[in-house]
Amino acid sequence: MFNNSAKIMFFFILMMGTMITVSSNSWLAAWMGLEINLLAFIPLMNNNNLMSTEASLKYFLTQAMASAVLLFAIMMSYLNNFPMNQENSSYSDLIITSSLLLKSGAAPFHFWFPNVMEGLSWMNALILMTWQKIGPLMLISYVTQNNFIILAIILSTTIGALGGLNQTSLRKLMAFSSINHLGWMLTAMQANESMWLIYFSFYTFLSFSLIFMLNNFKMFHINQLYNSFFNSKTLKFLLFLNLLSLGGLPPFIGFLPKWLVIQLLVLNNQYVLMTILTVMTLITLFFYLRLCFAAFMLNYYENNWTTNMFINNTSFKISLILTFISTFSLMLVSLGYLFL
Repeated sequence: MFNNSAKIMFFFILMMGTMITVSSNSWLAAWMGLEINLLAFIPLMNNNNLMSTEASLKYFLTQAMASAVLLFAIMMSYLNNFPMNQENSSYSDLIITSSLLLKSGAAPFHFWFPNVMEGLSWMNALILMTWQKIGPLMLISYVTQNNFIILAIILSTTIGALGGLNQTSLRKLMAFSSINHLGWMLTAMQANESMWLIYFSFYTFLSFSLIFMLNNFKMFHINQLYNSFFNSKTLKFLLFLNLLSLGGLPPFIGFLPKWLVIQLLVLNNQYVLMTILTVMTLITLFFYLRLCFAAFMLNYYENNWTTNMFINNTSFKISLILTFISTFSLMLVSLGYLFL
């Protein structure tokens, strides 16, 4: 990704744009930070091929539209500070929330997200799924539109679960998984002010663990998962344990943030929302388990000359450490809680 000094510069500008958004004390400064972030990410997306160029154009058009709507809503909210316009303030809050949901890729404004993901490299996809969500989500947490946010939560978890059922592209699969996790983050945001940051941290770690391996082996489609690792069952287990942890299967660390959110929803007596989220997560686990069963239970042959001597690399050791954390951290946390 960082094959020249210009991309390193744009990467630091991208981080700076998000920092401006998060630390700003006015909506106009937050909008400016989002624009800096957008204009720095466009050159990073473009890898001099047709797919990445198309993805960067789609991303730019969508984000530019969301930014225009956000700026319009910010001006409306400033005008609504006058006493005669107080009753219209809820409309400006609704438009601000909608534009920020469009920027983050949450349903029902998710239409651009899987298509853009399909044209990106794995490292750019990781930035889009994690870092690019910090600014919009932080701004959403400032606006309290309870009814509309709950609708976005239900749609995000439902579309994220059902959309991934018939996908053969791993990047689209990760995109729909990200939409589903976004629903959980918005739920955490409604239940507790800082809980979504905890969920986001876990999601970022698990996404990095999985994408690190997928990027190393240059895997982009499901059939590549089946044809790889025939000579190394260890690597196959590492990859799919990370996949199950991202889905939130209970023995793994990916279940911990979901557990915390479910506990908060039960304490707030939001049983219907909790049931919808849990059922939709079971559907995402279904298509993760479908991948894992096919890879674990069936052997796929490959030619010897395609064998990658990955087992002695530093990347293998990093993958092993990340998977160990992902697999056993929940048990260690539980044991620590019992003894303390």
